[in-house]
Amino acid sequence: MKNNILKIGMMALLPLFAASCVDNVPEVENLPTDPVSFTYRIDGDYSLDYYIDSDVTFINTSPTEGKAVWDFGDGKKAEGDTVLHPFDEAGTYNVKLSINGITKSQVLMISDIKPLVSVNPIEGGVCEVLSTPVSFSLEVPNPKNRELTYEWIFPARTKSVATDTVIKTCLDSLPGEVTFGNVGSQAVRLLVKMDGRALEEAVLNVPVGYNKEVPTLYYAEQGGHLMAYKLISDKPEDMDVYPFDLGLASGEHPFTLLYKEPSLYVLDAGTAWYYQNEDAQASGGDGKISVVAKDGSKIETMISNAGGPAFQDPFYGCIIENDLYFTDRNTGVIKVPLSTRDAVYSASAFPYYVQHSTLGYYNNGWGYGCIGGSIGMIGDTWYWCKNYNGTGIFRWKNADILLSAITGGGTQPEAGIALEGASFLPKSFTYSTKSNKICFTLLGTGNEGFYVCTLDELNAITKSNELAQYKKTIDWVCDTVHCIYEDKTAKVHEGLEFVPNKTGSPAAVEGHTSEFAAICQIAYDEVNDCAYFAFRNTHNDATSAPTGIYCYNFATDKIERLPIESGNVYGMVINNIPTKLF
Repeated sequence: MKNNILKIGMMALLPLFAASCVDNVPEVENLPTDPVSFTYRIDGDYSLDYYIDSDVTFINTSPTEGKAVWDFGDGKKAEGDTVLHPFDEAGTYNVKLSINGITKSQVLMISDIKPLVSVNPIEGGVCEVLSTPVSFSLEVPNPKNRELTYEWIFPARTKSVATDTVIKTCLDSLPGEVTFGNVGSQAVRLLVKMDGRALEEAVLNVPVGYNKEVPTLYYAEQGGHLMAYKLISDKPEDMDVYPFDLGLASGEHPFTLLYKEPSLYVLDAGTAWYYQNEDAQASGGDGKISVVAKDGSKIETMISNAGGPAFQDPFYGCIIENDLYFTDRNTGVIKVPLSTRDAVYSASAFPYYVQHSTLGYYNNGWGYGCIGGSIGMIGDTWYWCKNYNGTGIFRWKNADILLSAITGGGTQPEAGIALEGASFLPKSFTYSTKSNKICFTLLGTGNEGFYVCTLDELNAITKSNELAQYKKTIDWVCDTVHCIYEDKTAKVHEGLEFVPNKTGSPAAVEGHTSEFAAICQIAYDEVNDCAYFAFRNTHNDATSAPTGIYCYNFATDKIERLPIESGNVYGMVINNIPTKLF
């Protein structure tokens, strides 16, 4: 009986086994096709690029029978199933094929011919000034083999290796090997004419390093690019130093640049950075921190505040070991690991490392929403510039950070407040580890300027009349022809202070009350024991220093203006690891 049941069961399953062994093959659906269609291509050496002069082959692939009529969109027409047509001018063309009153159109882009210039590989990877031979490669697409003429134009002090003489221009298709006599981005220009018609100029920026290892200054231009500049203390008189353009936009308001090998960190406070209506908007933020390769070859986003409140954008900061600390506008300090990438800021994901309310200064030195400037550590002590609703350089140690927020009545940290009082308004600072001196800037009315003193002297300053002995000025030698000042007869303007014009336009007026961005950051060159800062100004009355990048030398106690033709500059930092290039 059991055997019979088993047989019946197996017979019942046979249809299922049979069905599982047969593939379900769907019927091929006859999809509708366009009644009129065509393809196009370019044959020959430039098959991947659609240049002017190239013969473009158009092929009728239509299922519809009839005479094929072509309209190339440049005023010319043709008939036939396969036709050749070159375009005489660059542009976007709407090519049409018509058969029996049915039309199909496709957009075709035709590019103008441009010389393609590149530097051949350099042995060792670094082009050193005066010594490294550089050669070039050139390709000029020329489908019709038209007559070409060339004019290479070289920067000053470029030499031909073959003749060991200065070369300014060359009319050959290739100039041969050259060496460069200046440091920085060296622009090589090439003008090509095709049958007398000038093609688009080709410009090749060759990064030329120094022949010794020196530090590198990075800075961010307003409305411009991130730049690099070699700090050369023993530069020969017959050599100039120019900036390197990293080719990357600086951002909206990059008040702070930080560096840790091998990367540059750009803290951009975004569009709305001082008190204005945008700050009240919950979604007005657009600031971010970017991570840039030191040669500009790569850029990544570390953390962004897109869509957050504007006051949470990154303003100022520092790097301690493997973490980046940044301040928002008026609430606290956030700690972010340097390895962070593509993060979106939120208070829950990145809680405050310290807030105003988690230090004993709250309502005991500073109040809610006090506005800050530069922040960093000297030894084991934090220094944080404050210039609104609590003014001075506020100091504390990690052990002073409270476990929970307070409303007031706390005990001030032992390190205390330097430059306390409404007449000071500190904005930025840096510290010389060799000279044991601090540089700082003030914005307070009547006390604006650049100052240098020891930490003991800093602690002793309690009144504004005690500042004068520490203020640093510059004697400016003015070209009487190109003098920026109204008095164009005077060649030397002595004792110019770093006091911004708060009513002029466009630089120093940027900001609001205590938030002016005249000097955003001071960078320390530990190799040469110098401090660098960018001063933004609009004065033209010979009472204040002109806009530019300045260097204070601790050894000589002198300030000099760097010979850099740059616009207004925000943040700057120094790669203190000496290199020949970056």
